[in-house]
Amino acid sequence: MKVWFLTGNEGKVREAKKIFNHYNFELEQMNLEFLEPQVDTLEEVAKEKMKQAMAFLPEESDALFVEDAGLFIEALNDFPGVFSSYALKTIGCQGIIRLLQHLHSEDLSADSRLRKARFEAVSGIYFKGRMEFFTGICPGKISHEASGEDGFGFDPIFIPSDLDIDGNPTQTGGIGVTSTHGETFGQISSDAKELFSHRAKAVNKAISWLKNQREHHK
Repeated sequence: MKVWFLTGNEGKVREAKKIFNHYNFELEQMNLEFLEPQVDTLEEVAKEKMKQAMAFLPEESDALFVEDAGLFIEALNDFPGVFSSYALKTIGCQGIIRLLQHLHSEDLSADSRLRKARFEAVSGIYFKGRMEFFTGICPGKISHEASGEDGFGFDPIFIPSDLDIDGNPTQTGGIGVTSTHGETFGQISSDAKELFSHRAKAVNKAISWLKNQREHHK
């Protein structure tokens, strides 16, 4: 079986393919023109994309994978959120930096709280008539300037929270055993990003479900 990933974003494909390959799933890109859903949550966006793409699944034995993610900034009432793709195209990383330029503190913990943000991702899988959705969250903060050329989207302005010994995020501004040491997602390697990534968390949950379904349908 193949897993078809509905997206035009090459960065998303690279990240997802790495995870799917680890579990011996063959991931291929499905790049279709579709109507961008105007809804209120990431899961609703993913669900509407799924519905539009189901008819184009090449083989009945294949699976369809969709994903939607957003950057939610506490000081901006969770903007850009579900409108992250539009915000990236219009105001970009520098626009977000300007919106938060009045929020800063010499105290690192206070600065982290003022610029608190999170990445959220929803991964959806359609297989054998069933549709399931899974969520991943990465808390962190917005940097004071864009840094790094790796990653994509808002990666150059997002610094993830440290992780504790169990791999769970620390409280905002807390010190953990795994850290980017103030570097953004745009500055660290893809392997390092995967430790923190909202997308990796959601994708791993989706793959776990798909593995069970594949065994069930053998």
